[in-house]
Amino acid sequence: MTGPRGPRDRATRKADTLAMWATPEIDVWVATASAAGEAHLVPLSLAWTGERLVIAVQERSRTARDLAASGRARLAVGPTRDVTMVDAVLERLVPVDEDAGLGAAYAAQADWDPRGDAAYVFAVLRPERVQAWREADEIAGRTLMRGGHWLG
Repeated sequence: MTGPRGPRDRATRKADTLAMWATPEIDVWVATASAAGEAHLVPLSLAWTGERLVIAVQERSRTARDLAASGRARLAVGPTRDVTMVDAVLERLVPVDEDAGLGAAYAAQADWDPRGDAAYVFAVLRPERVQAWREADEIAGRTLMRGGHWLG
């Protein structure tokens, strides 16, 4: 299939991706794996700080344990016909009441506020590779970021 106006250029895809990540109440699918390689996939609320992707999870959850052990996750944001795939590295796990600025940024964008619940932590994720496409005509050139650097 072809998009309504043809494929977007890289600059437009990047702008669309950043706008999607900043959307209020946006959800994300987060895939992690255990040390034994068992895959785990959950839907979560997402916040974009302008540099990092942030999710809130229970500290004892499978997602938090997998992130702490492997330091990696794969995220999918958006519908199947306007998807952004992100390979991310865990920068830090932060108790929800430890970083006021991070908590405020998350609560302002997400559809809920975990602050005040000591069972939760924020997982701060640094994008390493970003791919974005809508239709088959955007498969070529879908990589927008590699090695943590936006491509020109």
